[in-house]
Amino acid sequence: MKKLLSAILFAMVAMSFSSCGYNSMVKLDEDTKAKWGTVQSQYQRRADLIPNLVATVKGVANFEKSTLTEVTEARAKATSVQVDASKLTPETVQKYQQAQGELSTALGRLLSVTENYPTLRANDNFTALQGQLEGTENRISVARIDFNNSVQAYNSKLRAFPNNLTAKMFGFAPKGYFEADAAAKNAPKVEF
Repeated sequence: MKKLLSAILFAMVAMSFSSCGYNSMVKLDEDTKAKWGTVQSQYQRRADLIPNLVATVKGVANFEKSTLTEVTEARAKATSVQVDASKLTPETVQKYQQAQGELSTALGRLLSVTENYPTLRANDNFTALQGQLEGTENRISVARIDFNNSVQAYNSKLRAFPNNLTAKMFGFAPKGYFEADAAAKNAPKVEF
């Protein structure tokens, strides 16, 4: 009788854990990590394109070295900030985003300076690299949106009852979102 009671109790405990949400939290956590990998992959693609872009610009135009230096330094800083997918806290995601934002700003200055150099704009290599860079920026945007959607699903699962109890018991913590840069609040100034 004692063995039967133990077996029934064990079955009840096992069934209660199946509805506690642990497995779905693990699945959502892994999805978020995969999406983070895609974000990093797209940022790496951009970082890999930058040396080619800078070399092309150097070869065709003789202008402010400070712009090229800023791009090179921003790239070095952006690639030095690494975030472990298992530690996607709001603070670490914001630090990563800030380093990437500085690189975006430097690239924007580089591309805007080229307006004064018609020879550079006519160069096929530069035009191809610029197109690749613009495509990469679009891919980064899509990857960030996918990541944020994954974080939203994960964080929502953690906050819902009774999953919040399971999350606390097993150490699941909310993950950070990518947020708009502070500079995005101001519309860019376009002059002709």
